[in-house]
Order: sequence, then C-alpha cells, then structure tokens
Amino acid sequence: MIKKSGKLRTDIVENLMDGEGSVNITHLLEIEDFHNNGRLYAKLLLKPGMSIGYHVHNGEQESYYILKGEGLYNDNGKEVVVKNGDFTLCKNGEGHSIKNIGEEDLEFIGLITNI
Repeated sequence: MIKKSGKLRTDIVENLMDGEGSVNITHLLEIEDFHNNGRLYAKLLLKPGMSIGYHVHNGEQESYYILKGEGLYNDNGKEVVVKNGDFTLCKNGEGHSIKNIGEEDLEFIGLITNI
C-alpha cells in the first residue's frame, strides 16, 4: 500500500484534551489499518503557544517522536523540554501533555497502541 501525501486525511482539532488552540493531525494510518491493535499513527503539528492538554492513557500507550521545533512535555507531572530527535513514551496508566514553547512549528509523530 502507498498513500500519497495529498491523499492523507488531515484533521484540525480545537482544544485537544483541553489544550490551547488547535492541532493539525495528518493520519498516516486509519483506524481500520490497526486491526484492533491501536488507534493513531499520525504526524501532529502545533503552532507556537498551542498545546495538547494533560490526559491519562488506560489500556493503551502513546509515543511521540519529535521531528521539528521545541516543546514542553509533561511526563506524569515532570516537565521536560523536548526537541528534534527526542522520543517520549506514555505507558498504560500514565499521563502526559505537550506544548509548543518555541518560535517555529512543533512537528512530531504520534503512535497510540493497545496494551
């Protein structure tokens, strides 16, 4: 299967998980592609000052791979600056959030898999 860039579904979600502003989500896989093993594999983009609010994952885990920009990542209450090349993992039962604290777009790959 090949999905050309112009054919990928992109959503703009306002206040995701009670975050600030909007997040652009370009879906690399659709829900049916997971065969009940996950629900998100996407490139996410946050403009400066925008965020995904703090939330907890139950029955699943979520990872981020930072492609571009600088973010403030909340890892179960501990805030850490993340940037190009950094990887985060929010395991089952844990919580996280991310905010663009830089002057350029924050771009990252997000993957949610079932546990």
